[in-house]
Amino acid sequence: MKIALITDGIWPYVMGGMQKHSYYLCKYLAQNKVNVDLIHFNRSKLDITELSVFSEEEKKYIHSIIVDFPGAGWFPGHYLKASYIHSKIIFETIKDQIHTYDFIYTKGFTGWYLMEQKAAKKINCAKIGVKFHGYEMFQKAPNYKILLQQRFLLRKPVVRLSKMADVVFSYGGKITDIIKEIGVDKQKIVVLPSGVEQDLLAPGIKATQKPIRFLYLGRYERRKGIEEINAAILKLGEGFSNFANFNFIGNIPQNKRLNLQHIHYHGEVRDKSILKDLIKQNDVLLCPSYSEGMPNVILEAMANGLTVIATDVGATNVLVNNQNGFLLQVGNSQQLIQTIKEICSLKPIDIDIKKTKSLELIKKDFVWQHLSEKLLKEIRKQV
Repeated sequence: MKIALITDGIWPYVMGGMQKHSYYLCKYLAQNKVNVDLIHFNRSKLDITELSVFSEEEKKYIHSIIVDFPGAGWFPGHYLKASYIHSKIIFETIKDQIHTYDFIYTKGFTGWYLMEQKAAKKINCAKIGVKFHGYEMFQKAPNYKILLQQRFLLRKPVVRLSKMADVVFSYGGKITDIIKEIGVDKQKIVVLPSGVEQDLLAPGIKATQKPIRFLYLGRYERRKGIEEINAAILKLGEGFSNFANFNFIGNIPQNKRLNLQHIHYHGEVRDKSILKDLIKQNDVLLCPSYSEGMPNVILEAMANGLTVIATDVGATNVLVNNQNGFLLQVGNSQQLIQTIKEICSLKPIDIDIKKTKSLELIKKDFVWQHLSEKLLKEIRKQV
């Protein structure tokens, strides 16, 4: 079998949840001896031609095709225009071999021009699947500017491409509801969660000790809720350092950092082993996002035995429940503060019970070695 995986980057050459998911897709398709044409680009100082994140055996099945993302301007809609141009360049790059693919898996807008060509009957090709991560443009916006971008720029092309695709991939939860609500035929929807690698699973939880260690993991982006976390920390006050410490992993701008002794900033971490060691030193993941897909940060935190505070958006409710964590209303800063206080008032054994439930759930349902079998089964149905 030969699959084209057309994506807006893979981890660690491009950072983000979509890119980490693309990395896993490529890795486990290759492990299942599926030939993959990986169409992607680089936004790092790493040598992308080496593909050092894959094993030598995996690389036997991966053909890397690098199509740089065009420069975007400053005007409204510049990203959308650049995405369309990028999709056209991708099509021109692969059109001569497009008949060789058994399935075409596209991420975001990367398959835009290709789907238009197929819809216009200008080409014949295999079925095309599309994944728009969490359909965030249909979730709550953190401010008016982003809301305008969602309503007047992003929603229309996303709906159009979702309806044109032969298959629409969903993580499940509220994402599936969104896909149905925008008019996609439910017969085209394939629900497949994301997961973690077997070797990322911690053998057990780290026993909780006071003060409780809270973690934010990810890049800075307004919709991720860092402002709400900062506001909560300031509201709780520096005296709260006796009860809680806060760690931030990610490229957080200096002007978004708090200069308090119980807060620690670790910067961006691309090395898997270093990241794993940093995560498991904590007790609670903070993920108060306004919109999400199925956050890798939650998966990775749970795989390392953390309990989770998350907003009930995207597919987070597939991962987080009252047994292993805390689900919050979107944008409710007071609820975030109260939940942090509640956790700090719990006995360590009660927190450990939630942490254990997190780890057990990941081991049972969200390991890529098993998820890849489900993915291949669904793809073979389309061939």
